Amino acid sequence: MNSENILSDVYRDFFGEYEDRKKQLNLETDNNINLEEEIDKLHINDESKDLFKKIIDYIYNYNNEKRYIPFNISVVKLTDKTVESIIKIISSAVNKSKYVTNNKVCEISLYKLEDNPFHKEYSENGIIVLKELQGLELESVNDKQKYMHLLEDEIESNKNISLIISNNQSELNNIFTYNRDLKDKYFVFNLVEEREEKSVIYNEILENTNLDEETEVKLLDYITATYDKSELDSETYKNNLINYLILNNSVPLLKEEKTIDEIFADLNELVGLDKVKKTLYDLVDLMKLKEKTEGTLKIGSVNLHMIFLGNPGTGKTTIARLLCGILYNLHYIKENKLVEVTSKDLIAEYVGQTAIKTNEVINKAKGGILFVDEAYMLGDKNNSYNDDAIGTLIAEMENNRDNLVCIFAGYTKEMQAFLNANSGIASRIGYTLEFDDYTTDELISIFDGMVRKAGFEVTEEAHKELRRIIDENRNSENFGNARFVRNIYEKSIIKHASNTKNNKSKKVLKTITDKDISMENLIN
Repeated sequence: MNSENILSDVYRDFFGEYEDRKKQLNLETDNNINLEEEIDKLHINDESKDLFKKIIDYIYNYNNEKRYIPFNISVVKLTDKTVESIIKIISSAVNKSKYVTNNKVCEISLYKLEDNPFHKEYSENGIIVLKELQGLELESVNDKQKYMHLLEDEIESNKNISLIISNNQSELNNIFTYNRDLKDKYFVFNLVEEREEKSVIYNEILENTNLDEETEVKLLDYITATYDKSELDSETYKNNLINYLILNNSVPLLKEEKTIDEIFADLNELVGLDKVKKTLYDLVDLMKLKEKTEGTLKIGSVNLHMIFLGNPGTGKTTIARLLCGILYNLHYIKENKLVEVTSKDLIAEYVGQTAIKTNEVINKAKGGILFVDEAYMLGDKNNSYNDDAIGTLIAEMENNRDNLVCIFAGYTKEMQAFLNANSGIASRIGYTLEFDDYTTDELISIFDGMVRKAGFEVTEEAHKELRRIIDENRNSENFGNARFVRNIYEKSIIKHASNTKNNKSKKVLKTITDKDISMENLIN
């Protein structure tokens, strides 16, 4: 069934009276909150505001003479505050009209869905919020289809208002591929944000400032990380950032504490790493089980000392940083602190000094995670001081098991020498995570993710040029995987800014072409 035909019927049959009474519209709640005014405050486009007012008017003035309409709404996510406001407005309207069973709100994450994840929630709550759609991508194709058909069954069987919260339109479109009926028959109402795109904001700031290349890259990273979360309108956000750059000649520092749900959302946005993700989920499930049972189960303390095996740029440091946030949220470590070192930071030049130097590093890491990159260097038998460092690490790993997590990372083959250097290392490792090399398609997806987050688009010709460069370089010694792609991305954005400096077209400014894909001064 075509969604446009349904929309046409709905407007004609059920919203016809809205236009007649629009001038006399009064959506004032018992506590003197005017819902029409609240809708006008939302950061959604005018078409979405008009649609939302019609929906709320129908719900608010619903009575037994009016026909029930399944108002299931997809929302292309704005700030969390705007999403909360949309839910609050619906809840207020429902509370007055009793349009559905109750105005209780239940949020359902699509991460780690169970066999029947929707039934209880749909039977007990009037408003259902489906969020973290990217979690569905962890499931098999069969399971994706199964869950979406279960969702359709619950919508068909119950009187509820459902909201699907998506990060962007492509994510929303993707979830409907597993059950087209959800879109064509149910989620026919769509609320969309109205803000300038990140690429436009970035280029306008560049036009009004004079930044060096390094600061331009940091600016893009800052906008990518903060713009979607900002509650400011586009113009205020842009002007505030321009003023800060002019006054400080630097980009604001990024410092934020994320919730465990936000961290897992970041984890699942990473391309590939399926085995690593599963291990982390299983680990967290175990820790949560132990916490919930409050010691009534005979589960020993969780040994979280780890080995990360993989080539450069396969995500080892990124996963370590995410793991740090996860363990901090679960109160397993006292501080959200990751101390990153190499063997050079542990080994001293003189006899008797290595144990002291290693202990100093360990003391800095206590309460958090010590991440030793290129740990295989400690297995080099040509350096007699390595044994002192390893011996000190082993002792502290055991003595401070509840106050320190150690992660040793390095190339898979070379790390065997490190593990063989002292049998005490292997016996104290709780988890070994293997990070596979990315395929060319995955590396292109990583590049696309960076570009998409920054608000740019990529032409097919640019993809072809990128693929050619990756294929030509991926078999080189010490190929950097995602690090290699990140370097190309940064160089390409700088070259794109140069190529479009005399162009005012928004379409051109936000489009990366094959002429922008650059390896100039690239260090693999």
